[in-house]
Amino acid sequence: MKRRDFRLNQQPLVMIIPMIDIMLFLLVFFMLGTIYMVQTNNFDVNLPQSETAQKEIRPNTVSITVKENGELLYENEKLVFIPLQVKIKQALLDDGETIFILYGDRETKYEKIVNVLEMLKKSGARHVSIATEIKD
Repeated sequence: MKRRDFRLNQQPLVMIIPMIDIMLFLLVFFMLGTIYMVQTNNFDVNLPQSETAQKEIRPNTVSITVKENGELLYENEKLVFIPLQVKIKQALLDDGETIFILYGDRETKYEKIVNVLEMLKKSGARHVSIATEIKD
């Protein structure tokens, strides 16, 4: 019977190629994951243009959209059963410094925009921004 010599140590093999594959997979996974974390407006709204337009970068922002036909969207979802004022008050209860960004289509009646601004004021919103596009 042959005995094994434990004094001989083999160097472990470090396989770089599988490690690179795993790191690239993780990189792609996290890159795709962060795409869905960024707030994007995936609906068709023609914003008015302004030369002084700025991007809001504060963390607690809520988007309210008034479409051309007068339809209201709260954070990109239609308001069907829950009225807008209830949603606004809930957001303010969660964080009193919430910034409401109002997206209004160019063709929307001015009255619809004023109604939303009035609701925001009645609900106690202190920070309201009106979204515009940068003029070319």
